[in-house]
Amino acid sequence: MTGPDHLRTRSDGSRAAAYPPAPEPLPVAVYDNHTHLEIADGALPLDVHEHLERAASVGIAGAVQVGTDVATSRWSADVAAREPRLLAAVALHPNEVPELEASRTLDDALAVIDELAARPRVRAIGETGLDFYRTGDDGRGAQFRSFEAHIDIAKRHGLALQIHDRDAHDDVVATLRRVGAPERTVFHCFSGGEELARVAADAGWYLSFAGNVTFKNAENLREALRVAPRDRILVETDAPYLTPVPLRGRPNAPYLVPHTVRFMAEVLGAELGGFCEQLAANTVSVYGSWQDEPRAS
Repeated sequence: MTGPDHLRTRSDGSRAAAYPPAPEPLPVAVYDNHTHLEIADGALPLDVHEHLERAASVGIAGAVQVGTDVATSRWSADVAAREPRLLAAVALHPNEVPELEASRTLDDALAVIDELAARPRVRAIGETGLDFYRTGDDGRGAQFRSFEAHIDIAKRHGLALQIHDRDAHDDVVATLRRVGAPERTVFHCFSGGEELARVAADAGWYLSFAGNVTFKNAENLREALRVAPRDRILVETDAPYLTPVPLRGRPNAPYLVPHTVRFMAEVLGAELGGFCEQLAANTVSVYGSWQDEPRAS
């Protein structure tokens, strides 16, 4: 592979913690449907090849590499074009768009996302959505405009939509209903509870669970998992963030997905092999095969 393996370090500073040892491999391979391999983390950051080799060794067949701005979206599309174990998602993160709007460059940035969406290994638009935790009232108008533009891009290109939803459940759902959600819509790092899970299930949307489903104070996520239809459940890392129990405080990576998958299977009382098969089938239903050309729009 050519080019830089990482474009940036964690915004809170790379930590000195070492990557954890590899878990026991899963009996059936699954996919990490949301990761940020461009972000360096830990005492000895891993490059993309190292991430994917470790992942393959424990039953993670591939991952969706996710962009959050123009630079990381370009990088995600480029690395997925070279690496058969990666697909790409491209977008402007909702926390990025108020500044773009203020500088009158939001439309130009959206045009780049639209251009990248046409590339064969780009299979999703995301992460996009609404975040009222970090952005105040003055930035919400830009977030709504950007979110609606991303929904339009996803529908025009026949791609999945990966949603970032933080403290904005009602407005995210209302926007999807008002403008019409893409056929394959994923709530990345699902952060709601049983009520939102039922709304998503009724609409046919997917719920993607990250390592925080294992956290002691996350009973709302476990309640959501229990009511989610089995054919609408996905798993992700959101690496390098949200490292699952018992490894909190250590860097996260796709090879640690088995911890989250085993925990989810236990919560559901599901046989592990069958649950892995379901997760893999669900993921391919959303993004298409990692080996095949993308489905026609």
